[in-house]
Amino acid sequence: MSLFQKLFKQTFIYGLATVLPRMLSFILVPLYTKVMPPGSYGEVTLIFAWFAIFNVILAYGMETAFFRYYNSENNRTKVLSTSLISLGATTFVFTLVALLFQNKVALLLNIDQQYIQYVIYILALDALAIVPFAWLRARQKPTRYAVIKIVNVAVNLGLNVFFLLLLPNLVQENPDSIFQTIYIADFQISYIFISNLIASGLTLLLMVKSYILPSYSFDKSLWSQMVRYGLPVMIAGIAFTINEVFDRIMLSELLPAAIAKSEIGKYSACYKIALFMTLFATAFRLGIEPFFFSHSKSENPQKAYAQITNYFVVLGSVILLAVVVFADLLKKLIVLNSDYWEAMPVVPIIILASFCLGIYHNLSVWYKVTDRTRFGAYISIVGALITIGINYFFIPTIGYYASAYATLAAYASMMILSYYFGRKYYPIPYNLRKIGFYMGISIVFSALSFYVFKGNIFIGSSLLLVFLLLVYKMEFNLLKRIFVKNED
Repeated sequence: MSLFQKLFKQTFIYGLATVLPRMLSFILVPLYTKVMPPGSYGEVTLIFAWFAIFNVILAYGMETAFFRYYNSENNRTKVLSTSLISLGATTFVFTLVALLFQNKVALLLNIDQQYIQYVIYILALDALAIVPFAWLRARQKPTRYAVIKIVNVAVNLGLNVFFLLLLPNLVQENPDSIFQTIYIADFQISYIFISNLIASGLTLLLMVKSYILPSYSFDKSLWSQMVRYGLPVMIAGIAFTINEVFDRIMLSELLPAAIAKSEIGKYSACYKIALFMTLFATAFRLGIEPFFFSHSKSENPQKAYAQITNYFVVLGSVILLAVVVFADLLKKLIVLNSDYWEAMPVVPIIILASFCLGIYHNLSVWYKVTDRTRFGAYISIVGALITIGINYFFIPTIGYYASAYATLAAYASMMILSYYFGRKYYPIPYNLRKIGFYMGISIVFSALSFYVFKGNIFIGSSLLLVFLLLVYKMEFNLLKRIFVKNED
């Protein structure tokens, strides 16, 4: 199997681990909007925004540092042991302190105190699974990685459906049954976090093998190197997370209290439609990140990196146009409640922003393989400042549209900055004409389909067909090389 065939095979499997579970999780959007008013759905979204931020803090870049040193150190068990001890100790300290001061933490984060313990325990369980998942990826075990990820989301999804949909019906039909003992009225938000907690606990249990080592050793010198390598990654991760979720927090603070939660609910629900691009970009990143490190010392790796970015842009352009063309159909499958549809105009903006973010991840190879991760932090901080600035100044006047434009501006800026600095420190021969051509055509066709022809499915499908034929004509040799195995 050729190098690129192996890469795309792993990307496909990691894609299954990411795409299939999250496709199943789409069911939660209509489920949540069915059983909860927009204000409650907005509150759940805000809590998950804080989840995302603290997940990055509790990882403090150790996942990426693990990849870096697992591939370069001769004693890989030492790397694994040091990483597990480090994250285990910091997670224990976090859990202890957070529980001791849980009321103050809840007040600081504007989270209802009845949910704060769920939040703490879920964060701790997820942190303890970070290194085990990285260990599977580093050992190129994508199938096991995929199975565990799918089990996690399937359990979470199943429990959500049971608690929010089936349990109330069972109690109503059989008021004297055993189900009455576990049913609590108006307990939907807690049920959501109980489902998440059980799924996270089961996931960690499935990963326990990585904790069973012949002996544990903590290499202080190695740990110091890993922390220095990982902290800029953490800063970059926090900045990334600000770009992804901080807009919900700012919407809650800057919109009038009477409509804030409802507006967040509408925006977040329609935001889900753009998840197709995010899923593709995430799956692609999971597949190529180990490849970047393991082939950084090979002959002329820059050529391979440029080809991979070209592949991403071709596929991403198709996904961008396809999702925009069929957005009106997708909203009926994903966001069933029409009360949320007024936020649909943000969908093309968010999809394009996710596309720019995916390109940025490909371009970021230069600072990862040259140990200049501080540039990732700098670039991400610029993106976060753009996000915060646009949201702060424009949310009071244009609401969640400011959040959508801020996301696009931030990711596009990060993409451009990464290319600029990468050209200086680690030149890669990207085919800018091809990248610009595909992006430009897909953006123009998307704008025509959504804004000019108002989502006309026949015109949109025709534009998509023209684009696909164009891709096929220009990339025939590429497609043949990837998907057709050479006879020799």
